[in-house]
This record gives sequence, structure tokens and C-alpha cells, in this order.
Amino acid sequence: MYKKIHTEIPIFDVDFRCPTKLISHFHIFSGFEKPSAIQQRSILPIVKGRDVIAQAQSGTGKTATFSISILQSLDTTLRETQVLVLSPTRELATQIQKVILALGDFMNVQCHACIGGTNLGEDIRKLDYGQHVVSGTPGRVFDMIRRRVLRTRSIKMLVLDEADEMLNKGFKEQIYDVYRYLPPATQVVLISATLPHEILEMTSKFMTDPIRILVKRDELTLEGIKQFFVAVEREEWKFDTLCDLYDTLTITQAVIFCNTKRKVDWLTQKMQEANFTVSSMHGDMPQKERDNIMKEFRSGQRYIHHTSFFYLIIDLVKVVSLKLNV
Repeated sequence: MYKKIHTEIPIFDVDFRCPTKLISHFHIFSGFEKPSAIQQRSILPIVKGRDVIAQAQSGTGKTATFSISILQSLDTTLRETQVLVLSPTRELATQIQKVILALGDFMNVQCHACIGGTNLGEDIRKLDYGQHVVSGTPGRVFDMIRRRVLRTRSIKMLVLDEADEMLNKGFKEQIYDVYRYLPPATQVVLISATLPHEILEMTSKFMTDPIRILVKRDELTLEGIKQFFVAVEREEWKFDTLCDLYDTLTITQAVIFCNTKRKVDWLTQKMQEANFTVSSMHGDMPQKERDNIMKEFRSGQRYIHHTSFFYLIIDLVKVVSLKLNV
């Protein structure tokens, strides 16, 4: 059913020193001197127009992978939506918009984040103006299509980022609804950390002879990031261990990930009682409150948030000195 591409296949080796504007912008934007494993193997098939299933986790450079491919495919003289990117969260959709705008700033690319919790009139105004790329969540995107504000006639690529997370959040029917409005020849790029049966079922309906790209586990870690593991035998000892780390290490700003929202709230309270400057963030918070917390973090506060917000690392990697999973 699939053509599988594993790490032993010929690699598309992007030279970040070459004088093309797009690669130069990526080099400056990311700080990397060579592409990650997923970038080496995915960019060329996507640019060539193939349907692609890329099994990749956050932190592997996947956002830049499809952003570069998107920018290569655009006709910026045509002020119509040509690429649609669907994501499971508002934050991820917004970060993808920022990456595309940053990488394509020399191209005068128009990219709009079409997400819930924002002003509907602003969405309509932006889409009426014309956007080359729309990055959004399935619900708001489908609403804009149904209102005939988001016109799909010129769309040639659909990117489903964190596809497994979208299914976990119950977006399956909305994804199908969006797909039904797209031109028949639309190229589909699917990014997913896992490939459960529902994902494979969806790809059989959406994709034509897709290439499936897997990256070995030992290639998932980005160079320049040191990782350490601390074995804590009991759950109740984790907070004391966390405090020991803060006493031992020089930490300017940190992101601490928890596996439940309840634990986020509990750990926030415990750290505040211990006189740490900390804020919490998770999916139950209103959009405006999330935005305020992000502003506070950039001004110097540390914060804790739920694991589903890992996508924010795209934007925070330049200021965070430490990431902790507790």
C-alpha cells in the first residue's frame, strides 16, 4: 500500500551555505548549519508533489520541513489560498503561521492563522484580502469554508500536522468535511508521531500512492541539546528532586511539562509556595489568558504547562535554558 522510505535511502542534503534566499533565511532563523534527519528525507518528495506520510515527533524540525516545502510550491503572484495547514491546537496553528512568515518574508508571503477564540470579523477581512497559506484548526477552517470566505479552488496542498493528536481531540469528521471541499488533485502531507489504525484509514481515503518516511529513534534528537534522565522512584519525591535541580543548576527560564492539567495546577501552587516565579498554562484556559501568559514568559517569568502545548517550543527555543518533564 505504501512506499516506505527509511533512513538508509538516498538523502536530500540541503546545503545551508548555498546562496538561495529560502535556505539562507532558514539558516538564520533556525541557527542550524545542516538539516535534521526528517528534513533530509522529506523536503524533496514534498517539493516534487508526492503525497507523504512522515512519522515525526515535535522537536525534529518537522515544522520547518513542510514550511520550506510550502514556500517552494507557492505562486505569490496569485493572491489566493494555495496551501492549507490543519493543526490540533490554536497555539500550534499560530506558531506555524509565524514560521512560514519568518522563512518567507522576502517572498511577500501572506499567511493567516484561522483559529477559534479570535475575532470572526478579522478572519473574514484577512481571508477576503487574500492569503497564500492558511494555518488553522479544523473547526474554524471548516466554518470559513462553509461561509465561502475561505475559497478552496486554488488549494494544491493540504498539510495535516500532529494528525494523531487531531484524531485524539475528535477532529476526524471536521477533517473529512474540509477535505471534501478541496480540489481532487490536492497533494496531502501528513505528519504524525504515531500511526494508529485510524490514521492509516484516513490516509487510504485522502492519499494517492503515498511515500511513508520513518526516522530512526537515534536520529530524533537535535544536535546541541543535551538530555539527562533522573530516576525518581516515587511520585511524591519528584517535587523535592525538582527543587534540588533548581538549587544545583543555573536556570534562567524553564518550561516544565506535566502529564495532566490537575498536576499543572498542583505543581504551580507548590512552586509558588516555595517562592518560585512561575505561571501555569493548559488547554482549559481562555485564549486571552494564554496569550498574556506567553507575554509574561517572554518578559522573564518561568511557567508550567500541560504536555499538549509542546508545540510552543517552536517559539520559545531561543529563550528557554531548560525543559523538564515531571
